[in-house]
Amino acid sequence: MKNQDDVSNETEHGATVIISHRALDGQRANYESWLDEIATACKAQPGYLDTQVIRPILSLTDTYTVIIRFASHEYMKLWMSSKERKQFIDKVRPILASDDAYKVHSGLEFLFASEEVNAKVPTRWKQFLVTWSVVYPLVLLVPMIVNPLMRQVGLPENPYLSTLFVTCVIVLLLIYLVMPHYTKLVHKWLYK
Repeated sequence: MKNQDDVSNETEHGATVIISHRALDGQRANYESWLDEIATACKAQPGYLDTQVIRPILSLTDTYTVIIRFASHEYMKLWMSSKERKQFIDKVRPILASDDAYKVHSGLEFLFASEEVNAKVPTRWKQFLVTWSVVYPLVLLVPMIVNPLMRQVGLPENPYLSTLFVTCVIVLLLIYLVMPHYTKLVHKWLYK
């Protein structure tokens, strides 16, 4: 995967950068410490929205995936090309198994990010169909599980509270569980 300073699909609806790092054996604690430092610096940047860190799963993967969202492509580009970030990368490089690598996406394209180098982003209509085919069953099933659980723990019946919990579970399942596996399942069709 190569660094991409240039994005053909610029948008003012936000930009997401997905960074992949692999720490050398025995260096995870040092990487975690570095991650805390750079996260603090990143949060202070103009246009910063949020960060999610997907940590390696022991005996399954050794890759850290860091997802950072900015309010616009310009804000994201300012941080990714900044002198401050370059200094952080220079500091961590000796403990990485491979060089700093990232991909830039706008909107929800990161849900369709392929692990292949220079893979193209699926067409919007395919992204729509795949996302819709995942969201529809989740919208039907999740309330049937979450709402009774809320009653069991004594939470009052409140449509706002219920919607808050249901949508939280749906987005969590969508991003972390369903889409990574589902996009692999339909990979040939999606990227055709």
